[in-house]
Amino acid sequence: MASLHKRERSPFWYAAFSLPDGSRAFRSTKKRNHRAALETCLEWERAAKLGREGRLSENQARQVLADIFVRANAAALPAGTVKEFMDGWLSRKGLEVAESSLVEYNQAARLLLTHLADKAAKPIDAITAKDISGYRAHLAKRVSGATVNKHLKILRGAWKQALREGLLRENVFERVDLVRESRSRRRAFTLDELRRILAVCNGEWRGMVLFGLYTGQRLGDLAGLTWDNLDTASGELRLVTHKTDRSMPIPLARPLLAFVETLAAGDKPGTPLFPEIAATLNVSGTGTLSRQFSEILASAGLVARKKHESGGKGRDARRSSGGLSFHCLRHTATSLLKNAGVSDVVAREIIGHESEAVSRAYTHIETSTLRKALNALPDVTAKP
Repeated sequence: MASLHKRERSPFWYAAFSLPDGSRAFRSTKKRNHRAALETCLEWERAAKLGREGRLSENQARQVLADIFVRANAAALPAGTVKEFMDGWLSRKGLEVAESSLVEYNQAARLLLTHLADKAAKPIDAITAKDISGYRAHLAKRVSGATVNKHLKILRGAWKQALREGLLRENVFERVDLVRESRSRRRAFTLDELRRILAVCNGEWRGMVLFGLYTGQRLGDLAGLTWDNLDTASGELRLVTHKTDRSMPIPLARPLLAFVETLAAGDKPGTPLFPEIAATLNVSGTGTLSRQFSEILASAGLVARKKHESGGKGRDARRSSGGLSFHCLRHTATSLLKNAGVSDVVAREIIGHESEAVSRAYTHIETSTLRKALNALPDVTAKP
């Protein structure tokens, strides 16, 4: 039986009631008014009784807390669902971080909410470490270890904010470890490798490789190109990148423009430039396209063809290909521009890199170019 008590030197009423395991609890109601304290005491007793009977659901427990909150504050308990919190958190981040970072924050939030499905409509403290481990495993099948860890760190920061706001008792992201990152690094293709790749490509993939090489854009963006994206009169490609939401007008290099002129234009402006590749993108995303390109690399003799019994998905596929992928064309485009003497500012504008640091990571300067640059230095040892 629940009861109220007073303690010496405390202005608050204390509730005594039995917990679900039979032990006796003695807790402050934080209320001076006897009637208000009794209502809280009875709510706790009711919840404990449901627990003893094995009938205390998550929703019932939250309802008990909500009822107590209403009586204490004359206002409803904030819903604090995952979706609501993430929307508010992203709005605040829009005022705090750079636009390029905000794109990554939005992407991390979107992928988490999609994975949580119906649970995204539950209070944020209903998310468990098991949910986050499942999200991590799901993400690891789609993207690199570095990207998985980046998303986990972003969301760990969001949960830290929720903890500061009193919506959580613990940051469950702190209980989930980061994943091991692959040591294989992407590199630029050599000109000989590019010729071997083009030799084994069909028409659409030949076009994809040429667009990747001469524009430096990502697989998904190029696979979704339509004739609307091309202005053959001005010789430009115009697109908005999915990752950074950046508008990119890119002049068509002569070899690429010559290829475009060989294509039969669609009847409608929105016709895909590469219909079969676009259809694959719409059905199964970039994953299938990445595997198709891996097969092209194998046919060109650049990577070992994966055994049939191997799934060859996600990070495992990248490891088996020695780091070679369609994204290496982006590295190749950057490196060729730099080796041709193009300034970093111009190269960044063409490729779409947001910072000088990112541009450096994509740059692979040839030894001959470095030697030429060093040989241009004056010989201080020569006699005047």
